[in-house]
Amino acid sequence: MSFLNGIAASSGIAIAKAYRLVEPDLSFDKKTVENADQEVERFQSALAESKGELEVIRDNANKDLGADKAAIFDAHLLVLSDPELISPIEDKIKTDKVNAESALKETADMFIAMFEQMDNEYMKERAADIRDVTKRVLSHLLGVQIANPSMIAEEVIIIAEDLTPSDTAQLNRQFVKGFTTDIGGRTSHSAIMARSMEIPAVVGTKESTKQIKNGDLVIVDGLKGLVHINPTPEAVVEYKEEHRKLEEQKAEWAKLVNEKSVSADGHHVELAANIGTPKDLKGVVENGGEGIGLYRTEFLYMGRDQLPTEEEQFESYKAVLEGMSGKPVVVRTLDIGGDKELPYLNLPKEMNPFLGFRAIRLCLEEQDMFRTQLRALLRASTYGNLKIMFPMIATLDEFRQGKAILEEEKQKLISEGTEVAGNIEIGIMVEIPSTAVMAEQFAKEVDFFSVGTNDLIQYTMAADRMNERVSYLYQPYNPAILRLVKMVIDAAHKEGKWAGMCGEMAGDETAIPLLLGLGLDEFSMSATSILKARSQISQLNKKDMEALAEKALHMNTAEEVVQAVKDATKL
Repeated sequence: MSFLNGIAASSGIAIAKAYRLVEPDLSFDKKTVENADQEVERFQSALAESKGELEVIRDNANKDLGADKAAIFDAHLLVLSDPELISPIEDKIKTDKVNAESALKETADMFIAMFEQMDNEYMKERAADIRDVTKRVLSHLLGVQIANPSMIAEEVIIIAEDLTPSDTAQLNRQFVKGFTTDIGGRTSHSAIMARSMEIPAVVGTKESTKQIKNGDLVIVDGLKGLVHINPTPEAVVEYKEEHRKLEEQKAEWAKLVNEKSVSADGHHVELAANIGTPKDLKGVVENGGEGIGLYRTEFLYMGRDQLPTEEEQFESYKAVLEGMSGKPVVVRTLDIGGDKELPYLNLPKEMNPFLGFRAIRLCLEEQDMFRTQLRALLRASTYGNLKIMFPMIATLDEFRQGKAILEEEKQKLISEGTEVAGNIEIGIMVEIPSTAVMAEQFAKEVDFFSVGTNDLIQYTMAADRMNERVSYLYQPYNPAILRLVKMVIDAAHKEGKWAGMCGEMAGDETAIPLLLGLGLDEFSMSATSILKARSQISQLNKKDMEALAEKALHMNTAEEVVQAVKDATKL
């Protein structure tokens, strides 16, 4: 038995066989073949295997992700049946007497180069389809498995260098019991998704893909940040017992599902959930969420080859608003950039994407895309209690521009005879330190604040939250962060507005006593954290937490703050 240390990204314990989600080696040598007919048969066999695999993937995607995602694989199947591509490959094998791998790659590369040079967007997309299909057929020719999370049909633990948001969104929680990655931090998007899906995860291990082989028995300890490789039978028994105790604790918290979130001295706060898709609503309701504090709309745009239509977006927003039955739903407008990319937008590569052309900056320039989203939101507004939030706001002018565009689209819809709710609150995410410092000025114009601590912490501490080497600087309890949060809350309350938090800090058991003391009105977190947080808040006295927070603001280090919280709350 051996083990790896990493960052505890999503709590819980998982025990299952390893499934490596890594890029395969598809290198090969060009060879002359003696029997061309036999080589064509080998190629045809690889084609048939690829078709069968794609049909399964398409059917799974249709069932789990919807017809629009499944359509991508229909396009891939059409490519595999296209004589314009297949015939030249077979001809090349016969004429040049070369191996199928070589004929496939040379022919596919010619078509890819030709399509990529065309101005027509549809033809450029076909180039991407040919590239994906070629890779799949080549893997079958070489006898190498291409990992595909949507194809998993047994209980596994995913082993990867990293997981993209779209990778994580494809994970079938029935079979994927946990995951571990080489890189990443507690606030990387794969970690956030793991928490929302209630999948135990350990990230930033540096060595997972080097040390763990397919089929190894693995224990992911998402409480301590440990990954055990081929553990002893005794260790498995111990962890199964710990898992049982965790399930018992969850059963106790579940009794609070219909209770209000009230402190021991009677102060009510709102515990809301962060979601990525309408499918996450089930978890919000089952965990007693009092609202949606963050709907990350970018997942509507990811895992596809073109922008979602206004109608597609409208249906998604409507589903969430109706599903929450009048409870508040804060929808964040498109927040693409940083570690979230949309390949079909063809945005230029940047030296520092987290500080670059992203979120509201992108939307104010690409206004057609922005206006389509705003129209869909406004049309859906009559189906529930909608609040709209702009991300990455750095200046008052950005907020004013975004609000003006929203107002223009609202008036257009009304003039077209479309009903729009009249009481939509418009707020901003506070992620940039300068915005927190200027909170008094912003509070006069916005309807609410929501503190996005994941980015606020990395920008304040000048430490990339995706980089495990500087993860020690991701310090939610640093007095500098607490002072910025206090500025935002105080500014909101001075103007009679509310202040929430949708960063991961909102569900952190060490941070919750401090945030309660600072006067935070709404705590938005992974749905699976709500009942635990409600239980914790019910045992805290707000007056005592106010005194604790005031002391913490004047401490010197995050370690001192953590110790003060432990002393005051017996955590």
